[in-house]
Amino acid sequence: MMRLWGCLLAAVLLGLFAASAQAACTPEQVDLRGPWGQARFSVEIADTEPLRALGLMHRERLARSAGMLFIYDAPTEPSFWMMNTLIPLDMVFVDPTGVVTRVHSNAIPLDTTPIPGGPNVLMVLEINGGLAERLGIAVGSELRHPRLNPAIAVWPCE
Repeated sequence: MMRLWGCLLAAVLLGLFAASAQAACTPEQVDLRGPWGQARFSVEIADTEPLRALGLMHRERLARSAGMLFIYDAPTEPSFWMMNTLIPLDMVFVDPTGVVTRVHSNAIPLDTTPIPGGPNVLMVLEINGGLAERLGIAVGSELRHPRLNPAIAVWPCE
């Protein structure tokens, strides 16, 4: 009888762990990983043209663990600028599999110089300037988010 209770308890704990692992992947968060470790950011989603155009303009600060995730309907070759953006930002460009293809560090506030993302970009994560380098986020790092297609994502949510 004691063995049965032990097995039941183990099954319940395993179920709770699996459920919490699933719950960890939410639209309001992105996870990144690489040889440097892992990081999680709370994100605002910019998935329409008006939201992408506004981005993080006019913000005087951004919490260290926060960012904005720009999501496109299909892979594209985006270009960003910092017009009306008051804080330095890192831009992390991500392909449809969730692999980081480019990182632009410390974009200059208010600068209108185009910042090209390169081809085949599905998502762009903007975080505080200098943070990508401090954490080790670089080309080849992997991003996890529920809007990535789990059939091709290198680090799927499911």
